Amino acid sequence: MTLKVKIQKMHEDAIIPAYSQEDDAGMDLFSTKDYVIMPNHRILIGTGLKIELPRGYEMQIRPKSGLAIRNGITVLNTPGTIDAGYRGEVGVILINKSSLPYKVEKGQKIAQAVFNKIEKAKFIVSNNMSKTERGDGGFGSTGLRTNF
Repeated sequence: MTLKVKIQKMHEDAIIPAYSQEDDAGMDLFSTKDYVIMPNHRILIGTGLKIELPRGYEMQIRPKSGLAIRNGITVLNTPGTIDAGYRGEVGVILINKSSLPYKVEKGQKIAQAVFNKIEKAKFIVSNNMSKTERGDGGFGSTGLRTNF
C-alpha cells in the first residue's frame, strides 16, 4: 500500500521530495536558498513545502549520511517529527559539527523524510513491574564487546 500525502509548493524553487532509489526508505528534502552554517552553529533551513499527512502518521526528518561523514552536517533534533496536524512549512534544523563553515546551496539535498504509522499509547500506573534478566541495568550496562 502506498501512503498518499498532499503537498503544496510555497516557493517556486521548492523541489518535490522523491526517492533516489526504488528500495530507499527516505525521500530527499532540498533547500530553497543558499545558507552558510558556521562551525558549531545551527540554522533552520526551509524546504518551501507544506504537507498534509493522514491522521495516524508522522514524517520523520533524518540526516543525510553523506553530509554527516564528509562535512559534519547533521539534523540537530534527529529525528525531527512532522505531525499530521501541522500545516506550516517543513523546515530542517541543520547543525555544523565540523571546524569549517559549510555552504548549503539552493537545490541541495539537506535531509531525508521517512514516513511512519503512529501507535498511540495509554499509560497504566503500576507499582509492580515484571522481572527481566536485565532488570534496571542501562547506560552501557551490557558493555561494548560481545562475550563469545
